[in-house]
Amino acid sequence: MPSAGAAAQPAPPPAVQGLFEACREVFGASDGAVPSPAGVERIKSVLDSISAADVSLTRNMSYFRRVNSNGIPKITYLHLYECEAFSIGIFCLPPRGVIPLHNHPNMTVFSKLLFGELRVKSYDWADASQDSTGVSLFLFVLSIDAQLQGARLAKVKVDGTLNAPCATSVLYPEDGGNLHCFTAHTACAVLDVLGPPYDDGSGRHCQHYNVSSSAPSAGDSKPLPGDDGYAWLEECEPPDNFHLVGSTYMGPRIVDN
Repeated sequence: MPSAGAAAQPAPPPAVQGLFEACREVFGASDGAVPSPAGVERIKSVLDSISAADVSLTRNMSYFRRVNSNGIPKITYLHLYECEAFSIGIFCLPPRGVIPLHNHPNMTVFSKLLFGELRVKSYDWADASQDSTGVSLFLFVLSIDAQLQGARLAKVKVDGTLNAPCATSVLYPEDGGNLHCFTAHTACAVLDVLGPPYDDGSGRHCQHYNVSSSAPSAGDSKPLPGDDGYAWLEECEPPDNFHLVGSTYMGPRIVDN
């Protein structure tokens, strides 16, 4: 039994406070969009330790049942924090909810699936990837880009399903699947850290893409190596059936002091 005069021990800070402090130190020390390898591992480690309970989320909340009048799932975004260097937020996807294919220009993004089963398909631009075909692929892309009226060749990075609990994923400006789309097989919650966040004024516009239904003619150019691992992507407007709504985050608060 503690003595009557013993001081009560302070409660440990919320997990999201630890995430905020790690992001503030890591992105604050970064000269660009990509933190140091040690910084990346630090944020990943913190995210790996965070659970849905740490952000006061459960699968039976209304966020994971929202649909429009046509029965199409609505995606809910819960805002936790944002500054010039990074942002923290949670995407809540009902079953069948889709976040369509989009990019993250000059950004590093950490994604932690808190619960659920999530289909992920991601790409990197072929002319930016460190492909073993190197210069030949790069020249091939340049030789036909002018004919495509906006279509651009991308290399598939991930095409699979995540099941929570699973490790935090990280994408970079030119690697790791900078362009991705999510499809929820079950109710899913995804905790995201973006560094730096989207900002049109700084050239970080969120652009959506379609996968072209037909490959362009390459003339006398050599066929692509492993065609199944590539796709032609075209810029597009967000799909009409994509509904993203904001809602108030009700979990432990972040204190910026």
